[in-house]
Amino acid sequence: MERAHSLLLNEEACSQLGEHQRAEFVFEWLRFLKKLLPAADRADVKKNQKCLVEQLTGILIGSPGPPTRWLLAHCLALLYRVGDSLTSSHTVDRCNDIIRSKDDSPSYLPTRLAAIACLGALYEQLGRLLVNTFKETLANLLKAIKSAESQGRYEIMLSVEKILRGLGVSAMPCHRDIYKATRACLTDRSMAVRCAAAKCLLELQREAVFLWTSELENVATLCFRAFESSNYDVRVAISKLLGTLLATAVEPKQPTAHRQGSRRSSLEEVMDLLTGGFLRGGAGFLRASGDKLKGTSSVSKDIRIGITQSCVVFVSCLGGVWLEANFSALLVLLMELVSQTRATQTPADAVCCRRCISFILRATLGSLLGEKAQIAAAKEICLAIGKQKRAVDAAMCDGNVETRVTTTDVAASQHVLVCALLELGSLVQGLASTAASLLTDTSTALLDTVISVLLHPSVSARLAAAWCLRCVAVALPSQGAVLLDRCAERLNALKSCPEAVAGYSSAIAALLGAVQHCPLGIPHTKGNVVMGLAEDLLRSATQNSRISIQRTQAGWLLLSSLNTLGPAVVEHHLPRMLVLWRCAFPPSIRDLDMELRRGDHFTWQVTLEGRAGALCAMKSLVIHCRDLLTDDVIGRLLTPLACAVALLTKVPTLIKSYGNLIKNTSVVFRLRVYEILALLPPKTYEGEKSFGIVLKQLVTDITGPENVVCSELTLLPPLCHSDDLALLGPALQDMDQHYIEEQLQGSSVGGGTLEYDTFTICVKCQDVPAPLPPPAALTTAAIQLFGVIFPHIIVPLSAMSLCNFLFYDKLRDYNLWISPQLLTPLSFLCVQHLGSSRVGLGPEEVRKPALGLLVGALESSNPLLRCMAAEGLSRLVQVVNDPAFTVSMTLVSFDKLKTARDAVTRTGHALALGSLYRYVGGISSPQHLSACVGILFTLSQDSTSPEVQRWALHSLSMVIDHAGPLYHGHVEASFTLVLRLLLSIPPTHVEVHQSLGRCLNALVTTLGPDLQGEGQSVSALRTSCLVGCAVMQDSPDCLVEAQAISCLQQLHMFAPRHVNLASLVPSLCVNLCSSYLSLRRAVVACLRQLAQKEALEVSEHAVALVKDVSSSTDVTIKEVGLEGALFSLLDRESDPRLCQDIQETLVHMMSSIATGKLAHWLKLCKDVLSASAGGCDEGERDDDASVFHATSESSGPFTNLRWSTRVFAVECVCRIIALCESHGHPAHFDMALAQEHRLHESTDFLVLHLAALIRMAFMAATDHSDKLRLSGLQTLLVIIRKFAAIPEPEFPGHVILEQYQANVGAALRPAFTADAPPDVTAKACQVCSAWIASGVVSDLRDLRRVHQLLASSLVKVQAGKEVPSQLYNEGTSTMETLAVLKAWAEVSHCWLIPVQACHPSTLAFKTVDRGRAPSQGLLTLVQTDLATLSRLWLAALQDYVLLTLPQDYSAQLPATGGTFYTAETAEQARPHYCSSWAPILHATALWLNSTGFIMVDDGPANLSRPVTPTSMGQSTSLASVKSPEDISSDRLHLILSISVEFLCSPHSHDQMENISSCLQALQALLEVSWPRSKVGNDQVLSVELLSVLHRLIVTREAPGVQLAVLELVRQVVCAAQEHVKEKRHSAEVDDGAAEKETVPEFGEGRDTGGLVPGRSLVFGALELCLCVLVRKLPQLSPKLAGSPSGGQGGSSLSLSDSDCRQVAAALAILSDLPSICSPDGSVSILPTLMYLLMGVLRELVQQPCGGGAGGGEALGLVVPAALQALRAVLSSPMSRSEKSRGAWAHLLRCALNTLLDFWDSDKPNPVVDEVSLLTALTIFLLTASPEVTTAQPLQTRCIDKFKASLESKDPVVLSRSYQLLMSVFQSKTGVAVPFIQGLGSCVVGHLQGVERRRPQSSKELQAIQDGVRALEALVFAADEMHRPQLVAILLPILISFLLDENALSSAPAPARTLHESALQDLMRIGPQHSSVFKALMASSPHMKSRLEAAVKGNQESVNAKATQLQVPSKTSPSIQLKTNFL
Repeated sequence: MERAHSLLLNEEACSQLGEHQRAEFVFEWLRFLKKLLPAADRADVKKNQKCLVEQLTGILIGSPGPPTRWLLAHCLALLYRVGDSLTSSHTVDRCNDIIRSKDDSPSYLPTRLAAIACLGALYEQLGRLLVNTFKETLANLLKAIKSAESQGRYEIMLSVEKILRGLGVSAMPCHRDIYKATRACLTDRSMAVRCAAAKCLLELQREAVFLWTSELENVATLCFRAFESSNYDVRVAISKLLGTLLATAVEPKQPTAHRQGSRRSSLEEVMDLLTGGFLRGGAGFLRASGDKLKGTSSVSKDIRIGITQSCVVFVSCLGGVWLEANFSALLVLLMELVSQTRATQTPADAVCCRRCISFILRATLGSLLGEKAQIAAAKEICLAIGKQKRAVDAAMCDGNVETRVTTTDVAASQHVLVCALLELGSLVQGLASTAASLLTDTSTALLDTVISVLLHPSVSARLAAAWCLRCVAVALPSQGAVLLDRCAERLNALKSCPEAVAGYSSAIAALLGAVQHCPLGIPHTKGNVVMGLAEDLLRSATQNSRISIQRTQAGWLLLSSLNTLGPAVVEHHLPRMLVLWRCAFPPSIRDLDMELRRGDHFTWQVTLEGRAGALCAMKSLVIHCRDLLTDDVIGRLLTPLACAVALLTKVPTLIKSYGNLIKNTSVVFRLRVYEILALLPPKTYEGEKSFGIVLKQLVTDITGPENVVCSELTLLPPLCHSDDLALLGPALQDMDQHYIEEQLQGSSVGGGTLEYDTFTICVKCQDVPAPLPPPAALTTAAIQLFGVIFPHIIVPLSAMSLCNFLFYDKLRDYNLWISPQLLTPLSFLCVQHLGSSRVGLGPEEVRKPALGLLVGALESSNPLLRCMAAEGLSRLVQVVNDPAFTVSMTLVSFDKLKTARDAVTRTGHALALGSLYRYVGGISSPQHLSACVGILFTLSQDSTSPEVQRWALHSLSMVIDHAGPLYHGHVEASFTLVLRLLLSIPPTHVEVHQSLGRCLNALVTTLGPDLQGEGQSVSALRTSCLVGCAVMQDSPDCLVEAQAISCLQQLHMFAPRHVNLASLVPSLCVNLCSSYLSLRRAVVACLRQLAQKEALEVSEHAVALVKDVSSSTDVTIKEVGLEGALFSLLDRESDPRLCQDIQETLVHMMSSIATGKLAHWLKLCKDVLSASAGGCDEGERDDDASVFHATSESSGPFTNLRWSTRVFAVECVCRIIALCESHGHPAHFDMALAQEHRLHESTDFLVLHLAALIRMAFMAATDHSDKLRLSGLQTLLVIIRKFAAIPEPEFPGHVILEQYQANVGAALRPAFTADAPPDVTAKACQVCSAWIASGVVSDLRDLRRVHQLLASSLVKVQAGKEVPSQLYNEGTSTMETLAVLKAWAEVSHCWLIPVQACHPSTLAFKTVDRGRAPSQGLLTLVQTDLATLSRLWLAALQDYVLLTLPQDYSAQLPATGGTFYTAETAEQARPHYCSSWAPILHATALWLNSTGFIMVDDGPANLSRPVTPTSMGQSTSLASVKSPEDISSDRLHLILSISVEFLCSPHSHDQMENISSCLQALQALLEVSWPRSKVGNDQVLSVELLSVLHRLIVTREAPGVQLAVLELVRQVVCAAQEHVKEKRHSAEVDDGAAEKETVPEFGEGRDTGGLVPGRSLVFGALELCLCVLVRKLPQLSPKLAGSPSGGQGGSSLSLSDSDCRQVAAALAILSDLPSICSPDGSVSILPTLMYLLMGVLRELVQQPCGGGAGGGEALGLVVPAALQALRAVLSSPMSRSEKSRGAWAHLLRCALNTLLDFWDSDKPNPVVDEVSLLTALTIFLLTASPEVTTAQPLQTRCIDKFKASLESKDPVVLSRSYQLLMSVFQSKTGVAVPFIQGLGSCVVGHLQGVERRRPQSSKELQAIQDGVRALEALVFAADEMHRPQLVAILLPILISFLLDENALSSAPAPARTLHESALQDLMRIGPQHSSVFKALMASSPHMKSRLEAAVKGNQESVNAKATQLQVPSKTSPSIQLKTNFL
């Protein structure tokens, strides 16, 4: 294919190829030429133009295929436009000659079609250059169209359209001729020709004024005729033509507005045209009148649906502004149309007509108008409803019989009201909470108007009004309870009015159904009201026969709707419901027989209605409350069900007795029986006699001649595979017009509507339910029930015989009545349910009839039935699961396909092959695969039957998809086949192209990643794939184009670098606003995938497209890029799947390029948010809001965006912030750094856009939409959390958020108004607490603003249940209350923590991430509410405890609920407690900490809500009995139990904040002495707490959590220490000092020393500390010491700061353990303690050379802790206890020996920390008892270690050695004397050598000075008699440090300092030992002179300094006045 990429066609290469390869080669060359010509050099093109024209002409006469001829025509025209256009007329003449040719052979047809295409392209590109020849050309084409076949007519229409486009106004002389020719094509039998003619007329109307003036009526009639028997594409094309013409007639385009003869039509005239077509169709007046006289309607549904779509196009073309201005008139005209009796002659016509009008209103109001205009439209509709209802009321009340309203008038009014009410409901539901102004507008009185319709005499109007009220309740949840009360009150007042009973009961049911869409719910008490109403209606139904039926239906309807509220509500009413069900049916079958003997038709009608309603309520219970269906409840339901089933057999008798009067009621009754039985497991009733009765009745209902056959298009599609439905045309779900298009799929009974089943008004759905008519629904339900019970009837013999009778005998004997459309889905349902229940089909006699039905249906003329049969057959083979049976079925299809010649048989069996492959793979062997592929290949090339090609290709795509790697051998042949067909199949056979697209997609998927290969074969396959995609992309059919996009998307997934985004992205952008939903879906799905990896490239290509061809794309791309276009599309779309894809695409684009294009994305989000009329009105804003008061920004790129789009924009802002945090630069959250970077580089940072972020959050938080307010508050919360701590560089000491205090307050204030929803208030409380806790606000006045909001919410909480009217469920009150308490709790963390006396290590942990410390003003504001808050917090915690109790304790819960929840709403309240308890727990603990558990009488508490026994020590009758001690104990155990229960929970893995709150709460408790004593006194509690903490430290790696756990363990151990100490002290005081030896031993271990695991606190603490130490230092464990992980990861040099802190904390805990043991117990744990202490010390002091840089920090943190722990253990009183002294001494000697061994490390090249070792050694010497340290050889070894250290060259080691020796010399005599004797001479010798080597550094100086101190300590440690001798040694050493005058001046600073220090020591020591001093001076004149010189020099320096101090006083003043300023 590379040889095809040249300017001229490589004819040599082309001639070497076969026919099919040549066609592909030519197409690829033309593709390349199309790209090359616009970019080529003009001179080069002219040079080769002649040759090019010849080559192109050669292709033209070579019979090119459709894609090739279109590409050829384009290239030929492009060549003349780029090159020399003078010779173009020759080509035109040549094409005209070809068209005139008399050759009518099929082989010449492609050439003629190519010539026609070339003419169109030439005139389109060259335009007026060919104006001289266009008349001849047009005449030639219009003449040829008369004798052309469908392909020719299609191609001529396309060419004429292009000619018109190219010539423009120059073609005016031929407009009439074109119009005449196109009229015939517009009603052509070929659908493709109709579409092309419509496009041609659409182009013609641009210049032909007569089309929308004088000929408008004729064109409209022509379009109506074109709608007849049309398909979806034709309806779309014709409606676009007609709608555009009508819009032009009403609002002519400017260039043609003033032409002669042009006349504007009025809206009324245009609508009269459409109304006439809607009522009379495309027929003339006479024919329409004749049909009217006959009583028949000749208007088909497709005409009405086409006119409906035309009306939508008409309004869309005129635009939203026009619609807003003219909606009132349009509404009147539409209402007149739907009120025409001719439009609603039959129920089916009425349903269709109403749907059409509703679609017009929905498609125009819903998509063209913004929120303000929609509100205005809703008011207009409301006024229309009121006017219509008043007219009916006036007529009904008119006393004159002649003028009284007739039934016809009522029917007309009902249709008007239904359409208006449904649209009003849709508008309100779409507006959501922004529709609140509608309800408050007194001019329209919306609610009053709608409620008045509930009394309309027509049931459909009443139901529409009820649905409208439901929409109001969904949009505005606050109205739900109000409307319920209002309707219930009216129902009570008007019980005697049938219309009122029916209307208000429907409204109540609809409102209860709305609760499923409202998370806030309704008050639980409303359920009691509804239950009471239902009971009252059912009880009083028999009192008045006039309204018996209405009351019965209303009662059961209310119960059905009540069940939709769910188990939480229904469980309280279930016993009463069971009683009502029992009363609705006779107690037994015998009583049923007695019933038959009495009663009349009315009694039975009422009875059957009541029992049908009872069964429907039962069905609602089963669907919505499955949790309540216990065995007992099901058992009690089976009795009424048995009677209902028994009554089935009596229904025929009743119909015979009473005629058709009860026939309709009996149909509904049977329907309800089947529905409830299908929902219950068959095992619950199969043992009863009812099983056989049901089966028999099912057979009767399915096969009976009197039953209406259900529409096949209703029943069969769900039974077909979704992929196979593509064979039947576009699916409904792929259409924008599915709401009306589905009317074409209804049967003779018409489409569904609400009045067919009133009970569906309470089902969960967004759109209006459309239940089928009862007869059709009965058939569907019967078939579904048979499928459910079939697996349960094939085992018994009797049931098997019945099955055979059903499938075989009935088919033979009652063939007159049996419909295959029923029996085939019947058998398929059996197979489907058998497959799902894993039950075999049974013996051969059961299999045979099912197989016969399915195989027969494969040859049905109905394509839908064939699809279903293929699916059923494959499921049957799957169920049988027999390879032989599978092969036999495959061979049956093979044989049929080989012999059959009719298309029906071939299509059915071809599909069966693919379907079999899909389910069983029974032909998965290569032989069968080859045979199957061969047959399908052959069928795919059957050009005589496009239908066979289509089905065979579809089946082939399934085989390719499911064959996997086995298919690789057929891939090349398949690509060749697909390409050949793509290049040759006529464009009119779009369905074949769609199947080819599916094959190509399957081939790409099969090859998968292999497409990335570089081999020649792979490259050829890849090129074939790209060529195939290019062919499909140029297809005029949108589904084929969507398939091409899908193929390219797959190819991009597997081989991204081979897909050219530069050409793909522009094609996607062009189709982004396509009128076809399926194409838009494909485009957005592809964009979503591209945006995941190449978002930046996609965005750039989209912008480049706009720059190149800005006129052909959507304007929004030009203004705001592809992202903005996607936002606009998101706002217009209503398809959920497409909206989801758009949102994901935007998220992916944002994730990839948001941080790089930050300003662009933020501006985009801001523009989206600003593009509305939302927000507060001017009058509603306060001073704070004036900062951000946004004027209307209509000048922005977006206008009138919906609230849902703006909610997504706000969510995007939050995502951008998260992206900047996770993947961005640190400067995004650092103003100073961001400003610094902006000076040096052009980068952008988030912090620089803080004002825009705050503005967007403010705009959203103050909007009218509640959802947007929630999103805005969440954004504000994110902003506060991320930016609170960022300082303001320009104002040190301040943060950047301080300047936005007023804005934050203004954003929060609307959320605390009285009418604010609870969820908004709850979110605002969260923002308030974050704002206060952030520390941004310090000024008392600013604090007071936000504090007042929280204070007002606290007052609301205190009011609690005293609020008289509640609008929402009690659970929402719980949510709001807990949100308030949680907010106060989070605020309290800021002001309670600093005022308590925290342990230093915990304070840092608690105040982490809290920003700046709170001001004193906050303490002042908050402390006033503390008494109230503490009570509320305790009550909330008590509620939480009750709700988290296991189910076994549910009986012990309070019957009325807790303080903040009711018993009925416990389930709804539980999630709110789970999200709020942790901060409340922490705050409560902090409060108890601050009060020290001291009960303070606060006086009367400001707590006005009802007090319950759960209020934890408040002033109730129960709590007043308790003592303060009991109350405090209850509070302590409450907090302990909650914390321990949560920390034990296995589900707390993702709740780190809650874990931290629990730990901090426990820490706060244990900081107070009273709870500490309680914990210390209860060893079981302490041990349990330690075990929980141990588990926590093993499972949680967060450093903060682990440190908090260790701190908590320390506190528990301290509590135990205090307890033991107190007991020992008490015992000593009680027993007296003289009897101490008899004092019992306190502490763990007692007299035996044993510690019991699981019961010992010491053992638990040891376990926990060991766990920490071994995890951080694995070498401590002998098992881990040699492992690679232990050797590497356990180095102390690798310890982080948090690791070091954990090790230090664990060591501190270990050192405290001996103090809580008895003497024997301490002996038991001492070996472990010393092993761990020595082990840690060993790891810290012995490190290999070249260790990490962090080693010093680790040693600096942990070594002091280890030494402190060692000192604590050695100084333990247990070491001096008589019972344990010996054991301790022995063990400590062992430990000392181990310590001494550390100098001799076994590590290679060790670096021993001698200082730490010497310190530890000194601690032993000073702290341990002498019997430990004086033992030999330990003492000698100790002296040797010190002696070695004194020889160290390191001055630091030397200095520390002297310091430690000084401590030793000053210790006890027994310890000090050996060291003095052994080390004194070493010290003296070292100091005497200083004279020879003076100190050169400060470290050396320090060592010498420390040596002097040590020697001085040695001197003073000696006896008085030996001390003079030692002083005589010391003094000469000090004198030797002195320097003479000359040396002093030149000596370094350390030597001078030593000189001065020695002189001072001499002057201090000399006088103390004057005799020794004098003797020394006398004996040594040299020393005396040296000392005198030093003293003299010192005196002179002192005098000199004094002189210097006095000199400045004699100098001139320091500040001098200047007189010379030069």
